[in-house]
Amino acid sequence: MAVVDTPGLDRSSIDIVFLTCLAHLSLIFVSFVCLFHSGVPRQHRGEIWKFLSEQYLLQQTVPSRPPSNPSPYKELLKQLTSQQHAILIDLGRTFPTHPYFQAQLGAGQLSLFNILKAYSLLDPEVGYCQGLSFIAGVLLLHMGEEDAFNMLKFLMFDVGLRKQYRPDMIILQIQMYQLSRLLHDYHRDLHSHLEQQEIGPSLYATPWFLTLFASHFPLGFVARVFDMLFLQGSEVIFKVALSLLGSHKPLILQHDSLESIVDFIKTTLPNLGLVQMEKTINQVCEMDVSKQLQAYEVEYHVLQDELLDTPPTLNQQQRAAQLERTNQSLRQQNLDLLEELQVSHARVCNLESRVEALAQSEGQLKQQVSALEEEKTQLATTIAHFQKLLTSLGINADLEGQTLP
Repeated sequence: MAVVDTPGLDRSSIDIVFLTCLAHLSLIFVSFVCLFHSGVPRQHRGEIWKFLSEQYLLQQTVPSRPPSNPSPYKELLKQLTSQQHAILIDLGRTFPTHPYFQAQLGAGQLSLFNILKAYSLLDPEVGYCQGLSFIAGVLLLHMGEEDAFNMLKFLMFDVGLRKQYRPDMIILQIQMYQLSRLLHDYHRDLHSHLEQQEIGPSLYATPWFLTLFASHFPLGFVARVFDMLFLQGSEVIFKVALSLLGSHKPLILQHDSLESIVDFIKTTLPNLGLVQMEKTINQVCEMDVSKQLQAYEVEYHVLQDELLDTPPTLNQQQRAAQLERTNQSLRQQNLDLLEELQVSHARVCNLESRVEALAQSEGQLKQQVSALEEEKTQLATTIAHFQKLLTSLGINADLEGQTLP
């Protein structure tokens, strides 16, 4: 590349100017990262997320996989989705205590329904999957409906989250393996303790990945996780999970049964205080697991290939027995979820019945109003007739029938 001569500046001066510019840019970047360490102001969070998404797209040399249905948001809302029933069931279970989503079919739930419906049409392969409602809900709390849809689309297609929601769930299995290997690297004693109780990450970390921690953790903490997600990408999920498990290691090691450990991780661990929250975010900012994640993904595929090529052994029979015990635990969880689903289905049916009854009542009221309007017209005609009759008889009367002097 040819060097352009600059009058009045020698090469050393140009180098100094260049290095000074780099130093300023570095300071700006460090200041920006520090802002995320201390927390983004809530009133500006939505705008900053949108800005970071634009910067992310500008830096990508290879475009992401485009949606199969690239229709605009407003056009998607006019279409019908086969996922409507599943979406309606989950509306009441998404941030049920938050004022914005609390009212049944209120403004919050309707906006959430619109976003999830539109995404199910945008991405038919994924459609609607449990967990997406929490991600969309967090976005809705910081920006308008259409912007929240666009950010959901960005996270799914450009950041790559959609892979973990695909029907085969293979990517989610790989993520659970990667988390287990990271736990072995950073907290070997905790990993061994969980292995002794036959507790894999799938028993406790699946909702962390599918909802980005939003289903169990305080919204203030979840917003901070989203800050880092927009800044660093999807590996943040692994770093947050690793930090949370590590910081609660002494308490987890005190439990010595599968049920008590899983219950602690699911119910007690998410109750983070402000100090614990800041500690977790700081640890996430300092960690770098990208190379390990790549290595463990390759390792997972190699192990899967070896399992397919290896004949059955006693160890594999023991592994099958272990998997059966895990399956029993998962079946129990499925039964619990089925019970919740049946209750939610009953609520939906009840709401649909109420809507139908209200529609019928509205129709009856309209008929009554119409009949009253007709009766009013007839009475007005009769009054006018009597007024003419009284006038012809030389009698003056007001509208109430009182004789006037």
